[in-house]
Amino acid sequence: MYLLSLLIVVLVSPLLSAATFTHGVKNDLFPEILREEAVARLYELGKVSDADGYLERTFLSPASIRAGNLIRIWMEDAGLTTWVDGLGNVHGRIQPPNASNTALLIGSHLDTVVDAGMFDGALGIVSAISALKVLNVTGKSKQLKHPVEVIAFSDEEGVRFQSTFLGSAAIAGVLPVSSLQIPDKSGLTVQNVLKDNLIHTTGETLSQLKYEPESVLGYVEVHIEQGPVLESVGLPLAVVKGIAGQSRLKVVVKGSQGHAGTVPMSMRQDPMVAAAELIVSLESLCKRPQDFISSDDPDGHCNAFSITSLAGSLVCTVGEISTWPSASNVIPGQVTFTVDIRTTDDVGREAIIYELSKQMYAICDRRSVSCLMERKHDANAVECDAGLNSQLKSAAYAALRRMTGENIGEVPVLMSGAGHDAMAMSHLTKVGMLFVRCRGGISHSPEEHVLEDDIWAAGLAMHTFIETNL
Repeated sequence: MYLLSLLIVVLVSPLLSAATFTHGVKNDLFPEILREEAVARLYELGKVSDADGYLERTFLSPASIRAGNLIRIWMEDAGLTTWVDGLGNVHGRIQPPNASNTALLIGSHLDTVVDAGMFDGALGIVSAISALKVLNVTGKSKQLKHPVEVIAFSDEEGVRFQSTFLGSAAIAGVLPVSSLQIPDKSGLTVQNVLKDNLIHTTGETLSQLKYEPESVLGYVEVHIEQGPVLESVGLPLAVVKGIAGQSRLKVVVKGSQGHAGTVPMSMRQDPMVAAAELIVSLESLCKRPQDFISSDDPDGHCNAFSITSLAGSLVCTVGEISTWPSASNVIPGQVTFTVDIRTTDDVGREAIIYELSKQMYAICDRRSVSCLMERKHDANAVECDAGLNSQLKSAAYAALRRMTGENIGEVPVLMSGAGHDAMAMSHLTKVGMLFVRCRGGISHSPEEHVLEDDIWAAGLAMHTFIETNL
């Protein structure tokens, strides 16, 4: 069976090339909106940056505001009524005359990482707007039985405030009031930044941003895969089964600051070498968790999960390191680094954090330095809704069948190791996700790239999903 599936992929893959898509274009595929215009908009949005020479757009930065204004223009062009809420999320809604009050929400994020690619987040926003524009220009939007709302979330990456999902968590009603007082590196709080942009959100008004579950039909998100699977099987689209849980930690190691030339090696309390040992220890733990923990741990920390499943999905990353005073001739007094831990097994993730803390305090005690581990963000693994998945899968298949004129075989079902706004929105309603192929599986990089015909396929799949199910 596997060989047969592989043979189908090999035979169909050439049919999904850019050359094939552009032959025999039918009017009902709407390439002028779903392909040409969508591609142009993605590239235009990719130039809206706070930095010269690379893409950087963080929460409510000047570039973020410009991007939001541009998105509002495109939403209004598609016939949507637009507004910006108390956390900077940009909304566009279509309200058919005879529709019920339960709305389908479609969204993704407009913020980026530093030195980003132009498709992460933006593709989901543009694809949704393009799909609704097609329904509007064909007059079919008036026939929808439910309102549809596109949301461009203000913060998903968490770059500025190290707290992910600020935008979507507010709408889902799970953003703590304390989040308004989180400072960025310059000392400005989330509330300060909102106020600077004439958005006066307080702890009392934050709860007003929450949507009521009974007003929402579901949430759907289109996103680049950020992995290599779709490219390896030669298909543009996949349905997402679920999203890995995630924890972000901040580790602070404090030692004794001193002169690099006068303190003997045997007398140092150097936080840098302690941090280095901690990072290597983390790598060993996450590469071979079975060497450190077991599913029948007598302490009860990890007796409800499978080591095999944990080892298959666990990834750990140290992405940021800072030192003080950060001079070449000074033994640092403090080293701070971040830890990102992800796995589809939430109990296993807790077991890893528990084991990491044990190793950390043992290493720091042996090296006579102090250590503190602070949890900055936690998100449980999310299972996408089976019903929404089935509808998305049918829509993706129908879109690709229309574009190629061929039976493309099964639309893949994948797990997501990356976090998405769907994780926050799952606290509000059922969620579904559609992945889009990206070249080499590269993301969070200027090398991030999506084929123009794959952008077209994503837009057509969303158009088909909305038209068929709403």
